[in-house]
Amino acid sequence: MDSISILIADDHRIVREGIRTLLANEQDIKVIAEAENGRDALKLALEFEPDITIMDIGMPELNGIEAIKQIRKKMPNARIIVLSMHSEHEFIWKTFKAGAFAYLLKDCAAEELVTAIRRVNAGKKYISEDISEMVLQDFVESKWRDTETTYVPLSVREKEVLQLLSEGKSTKVVAETLFISNKTVESHRKNIMEKLQIFSLPELTKYAIRTGLTSLD
Repeated sequence: MDSISILIADDHRIVREGIRTLLANEQDIKVIAEAENGRDALKLALEFEPDITIMDIGMPELNGIEAIKQIRKKMPNARIIVLSMHSEHEFIWKTFKAGAFAYLLKDCAAEELVTAIRRVNAGKKYISEDISEMVLQDFVESKWRDTETTYVPLSVREKEVLQLLSEGKSTKVVAETLFISNKTVESHRKNIMEKLQIFSLPELTKYAIRTGLTSLD
């Protein structure tokens, strides 16, 4: 039987090493690649086509939720497990809407991650036992909502530009990262500000954090 191939995407090296070590004990699971940011995760997912990608949410350059959307757009059959420190239902809702198959908390037991990998590989969805009751209660009480409707929608490219700018990247670096011109970056920045009616970088950064585009890590 072929091993389940895994791509690990997390900006903390110690987390990636921990997951790799944990999974090394499983004969039917094999880690084939690691990414330290969302943009690398997208690139490696397309290159290696892993059976499953284990994805963090709060990553630099391209956050996990946007990375999931782009991976699923280019690879509709991609299966992604989110491994996050966030238990808030807004994050859970966004990740499943983006196309994730499973959501686990980083403090989950090793056995639960392995179980989730095998279930997702079989085409099933999975949610961490620690948050399943909360999610069910939210659903029953009709509290699930798309939090993005609270905010003015930005295009995919505008979200990418906003995340990079809020992480302190210069116009030149943003342009080089996204393979666009400095002028185009400035145009996107202007459009973002006008759409959001936010006209300073500190306030844009606050918006990016509040909506999950980037994190404080």
